[in-house]
Amino acid sequence: MKQNILTGKDRNFDDLAPRFNRKVYGGLKGRIRLAVLEKDFNDFLIRALNPPENQPLKILDAGGGHGPFSLRLAKQGHNVTLCDVSEKMLELAGKRVGDQGLEDRVTLVQSPIQDLPSIYHGPYDLVLCHAVLGWVAEPEVLILHLSEYIKPNGMLSLTFYNIVGMIYKNLLRANYKKIVQKQYAGWPGSLTPMYPRHPEDVLNWLGKYPFEILCHSGMRVFHDYILDLEDREQNPSAVVDLELEFSRQTPYRDMGRYQHIMAQKKA
Repeated sequence: MKQNILTGKDRNFDDLAPRFNRKVYGGLKGRIRLAVLEKDFNDFLIRALNPPENQPLKILDAGGGHGPFSLRLAKQGHNVTLCDVSEKMLELAGKRVGDQGLEDRVTLVQSPIQDLPSIYHGPYDLVLCHAVLGWVAEPEVLILHLSEYIKPNGMLSLTFYNIVGMIYKNLLRANYKKIVQKQYAGWPGSLTPMYPRHPEDVLNWLGKYPFEILCHSGMRVFHDYILDLEDREQNPSAVVDLELEFSRQTPYRDMGRYQHIMAQKKA
């Protein structure tokens, strides 16, 4: 399936795929992100879905890029459809699928989420949409599509770039002009999302559809605010452990540079 249809001003990562992989999911930042996701999934996913023993879940990774989290789920035995508009991202995903021998569990589809061919509409037990809301011009429309792909009692896992954390970090760096002028969008060609989201807005959008919020966590609730890079990296294991400890505690959760919400679609 080869499609390359952009919706509005949504972002295609063909030009940034290798750097996105390295900067966003590599290093300690990526380690924190994946650790929070794993903790949240371990605590809520199976308990909420209650699937028959040894029955694989049907999963859609919407805007999944190179599949940093969904391929872990495929490795556990689940069936994954990974869609992304970027051909380069899917090439990276395809290489990882081949290297891990997951060809029989993973289907790659080049398509925007909003134009996903009907054969891939599901319904799914679980839909992942990670780090996508900050790159699309119409987030509420996207959430509507995601809702339609989920079966009753199925789950949505949503992560997004948090404007609260962005503002606070700029305040700490004395970037006052950016705050006064409300210049929150990332520059073209950068990895800072074009549309940072406020958690209250995202929760309000989800509230328009039959979702029950099961889990709300922050990612990188303090790591990014350590301005001395040597201090930031001196004890990575302690950083990850403490990030996990405070990921769901307010007010620390609300300062996370990214937010993770797990919601169950009501029957």
